[in-house]
Amino acid sequence: MLLSAVADASAEVGASSSRLAKAARVATLLAHSDPGDVGIVVSWLAGELPQRQIGVGWAALKVLPEPAAVPELTVSGVDDTLSRIKTTTGKGSQALRTQLLAELFTAATGAEQTFLRRLLSGELRQGALAGVMADAIARAAAVPAADVRRAAMLAGDLSAVAVAALSEGAAGLVRFTLTVGRPVGPMLAQTATGVGDALEKLGGDTVFETKLDGARVQIHRRGNDVTVYTRSLDEVTARLPEVVAAARALPVTDLIADAEAIALRPDGRPHRFQVTASRFGTTGRGEPPLSVFFFDLLHHDGTDLLDLPTTERLAVLDAVVPAAQRVDRLITADPAAAARFLDATLSAGHEGVMAKSPTAPYEAGRRGSGWLKVKPVHTLDLVVLAVEWGSGRRTGKLSNIHLGARDPATGGFVMLGKTFKGMTDATLDWQTRRFTELAVHGTDGYLVEVRPEQVVEIAFDGVQGSTRYPGGMALRFARVLRYRDDKTAGEADTIDTVRALFQRAD
Repeated sequence: MLLSAVADASAEVGASSSRLAKAARVATLLAHSDPGDVGIVVSWLAGELPQRQIGVGWAALKVLPEPAAVPELTVSGVDDTLSRIKTTTGKGSQALRTQLLAELFTAATGAEQTFLRRLLSGELRQGALAGVMADAIARAAAVPAADVRRAAMLAGDLSAVAVAALSEGAAGLVRFTLTVGRPVGPMLAQTATGVGDALEKLGGDTVFETKLDGARVQIHRRGNDVTVYTRSLDEVTARLPEVVAAARALPVTDLIADAEAIALRPDGRPHRFQVTASRFGTTGRGEPPLSVFFFDLLHHDGTDLLDLPTTERLAVLDAVVPAAQRVDRLITADPAAAARFLDATLSAGHEGVMAKSPTAPYEAGRRGSGWLKVKPVHTLDLVVLAVEWGSGRRTGKLSNIHLGARDPATGGFVMLGKTFKGMTDATLDWQTRRFTELAVHGTDGYLVEVRPEQVVEIAFDGVQGSTRYPGGMALRFARVLRYRDDKTAGEADTIDTVRALFQRAD
């Protein structure tokens, strides 16, 4: 199959607001895909690479060659090139990787270049994610959508499910079962504005748990063999010997567990998230050591627990995991007690709390309504320094904004990151007009520099260290709340305020 077919479908899916239309368009593409391309196409349309990471960032894609006039690239050929880029190492590897990337983009048409740049930069946000994709696979393979979702939940790999469904039909989906050693898509949480909101949504007794600001891990044990996977299902066993040791110490034979790995200080307070994250980038033992805290069980000694209520899964967890290695927990229907639990959690330096329905099953791979996350939201008034042209549904709109804090020492601004989140269609229309007016050198390029005049209120989850930005800091999960026409750039928050937030978390 030609890459152009995928690029065209991606553009159409991104331009549509209808879930049914998205699923139908993807189904048509899958139905006409070569069997060997199905898994690749599903990964790409979900905004992922089969290779996970290949070491190509946005900076390498800022300047592109003139596009090809005729589409000739194939899906399998592009996938092979990306694999070569990933595996090229050693002396002269950087030059060869650059050459491979240049050859790929030189052979791509304009539409293909746009698709590839968005895919490689991690900005392919078009709505064709798990839910829509499952419906599309079911439609293309003429199998029940519920069977596809269940298989995807247990496989943790939608691409593999798509290949099985399109090649074998319903019979191919039956073999996807919960298996020790094969990672499962983790259950995700929706958001509540506070513990009161969580209690109202869940009703009655609610399980509140400490939400650690660590790294989520899924632990599989069969006998003495232990494998550890990240939230994105990458295997990291060799990097986390402490987690392996903790799993082997449990009085079980077979196990699949949900847990959090986190670096703690001697006083028990957490290190910054980046300290924990740095351990996932190493290849062996490192400093500081990680602690592991279990919070759910999916399988125990031959018995699948997925479909059991939360309280029954926790009862098994409590029976096999020492209290010191379980997250703190409170079951209550009292808003005051829940608020005290949240306050104590925040005072201990943790991120917030999880609120869980006592009767909810483990909805692997889904953002289930039975889990809610509650954590404080920080806001800053920052200044827009530049903006990027959007793609997909945002083609023709100025979208991703670069955020800066005021620096009283220099009179300038310090960039803290960028975001495209929280923008409605009306917001995009407004900011396209506004930033066109503020453009310094016109709006012809991908990146449009603007006069630092527009203030925007940004919500974010915290401040982390960063080598990418000159201030050495970046906002975590930044999103737009509103534009502040009532404030001038001189009234924006300063880099000193941001630095104080950063140091407070230390």
